[in-house]
Amino acid sequence: MPAKSQPHRIATILSYLRFLTPFFLFSLALLSCAPKIASPDAMEAAPPTVQGEAAGAMIIPAGQLYAPRHGQRLQRGATVDGHVNSPKSVNFTKDGKKVYVNALEGMETLVYSFPELRLQSVIGHSFGTADAGLFKGGETTVFGYPYYHRRDSSAKNVFSGKPVEGAFSHDGRYFWVPYYRRSFDSNASGPSAMAIIDTGVDRIVRVMPTGPLPKMVAVSPDNSILAVTHWGDNTVGLIDISSSDPRDFSYTQLLVVERRLDTAGLTGNRDNNCGYCLRGTVFSPDGRHLLVGRMAGGGVSVFAIPGGEYLGSFTNFSPSPRHLVLDPAGEFLYASDSRHGVVARVSLAEALESLRANPGQSVGGPEGEKLDVGKMPRTIAISPDGLSLYASVYGSSKLVRVDTGKWQVSGQEDVSPFPVGLGVSPGGGYVAITSQGRLDSELDPPAYSGGNSVEIFKVN
Repeated sequence: MPAKSQPHRIATILSYLRFLTPFFLFSLALLSCAPKIASPDAMEAAPPTVQGEAAGAMIIPAGQLYAPRHGQRLQRGATVDGHVNSPKSVNFTKDGKKVYVNALEGMETLVYSFPELRLQSVIGHSFGTADAGLFKGGETTVFGYPYYHRRDSSAKNVFSGKPVEGAFSHDGRYFWVPYYRRSFDSNASGPSAMAIIDTGVDRIVRVMPTGPLPKMVAVSPDNSILAVTHWGDNTVGLIDISSSDPRDFSYTQLLVVERRLDTAGLTGNRDNNCGYCLRGTVFSPDGRHLLVGRMAGGGVSVFAIPGGEYLGSFTNFSPSPRHLVLDPAGEFLYASDSRHGVVARVSLAEALESLRANPGQSVGGPEGEKLDVGKMPRTIAISPDGLSLYASVYGSSKLVRVDTGKWQVSGQEDVSPFPVGLGVSPGGGYVAITSQGRLDSELDPPAYSGGNSVEIFKVN
């Protein structure tokens, strides 16, 4: 076959190019529409951003703070913050301009601006001899609780505390933070303590003693009483907070659920060896009743306020309540039941009525309603309008939304493994969730997995 001339070859090549050009341009268009994946360095440095979601999504990622750890789930644009060490709880301020995160193992309370999520303050929970002025009159105990470790009176207020939950009083002026235990009390058998943070300056202004293993704090509707619930021995301490000066706050009563647990010589895991393991705590809207969940003993115990009379317990509502909340109208009491994977609710009026016929006794009471939300729900929170209930679901690594009117799950979102804490913004437009993590024995060597994460979601 005769060779092709040079002009003929050029014409052939141009013909091929004209044929391929439309396909080339179409491929470029497709690539320009593909999502842009940030590099690991960009993910660590970029500020929190809202991920693109399908139209109509009800739970939209809107920001994340994390300290790197194996097995995490990260939002695009998540920000590294080494202070996020085992975050246990999260609370929005009343004006929605700040978020307080209690980092349990970091022994710090972290304060962030919102919605920017810029770190404003790091409040440490370690005390030395120079901090003696934070302990009014050198107080080391309350209600006669003895120390089984560090009996030297000069050193009892030298310790580090692991911050657990939190609550605001005085219209948001003070933030109360109980400590799981004092660092020298490895078995959490003696008095622990609780910090009072002035949110105007974000520093601790007083530390008060508590009973063993305090976990929950609740403030009465009229801001006159604060209840601190002791997981460690079946008791609840009441504090008069009617003054505006934290130096005037003082204990008034120690309430006992049926029997006070003797902590002398207790051994083993105190998260299990805790009597009724009291946790969820709420005041009724009129302030006349204090309700306390019995996570190990079953049901909810009720005390008359202000007298402190034990009115009894109702048990059918939830056999293992962990966290308690009331809807804004005070009509329904809600509980998360981690053991059974449900959220339960009951008419508050019906539950209280069930105790009147048998005062001081445990009764079945109303059954209420139960809704499956996944494996091991932990903290729950309700929206300001009462239409949505949110749950951090530890075993399923989910943020779950419940439509309270239809009483059904209306949305859910994957979160970093082992979520525990939860908070709803005062306007109801955002939900914050903390993932604490846990020790993974399947890793070699065993190491903590998941957790070390605070995630923010916008909700519609």
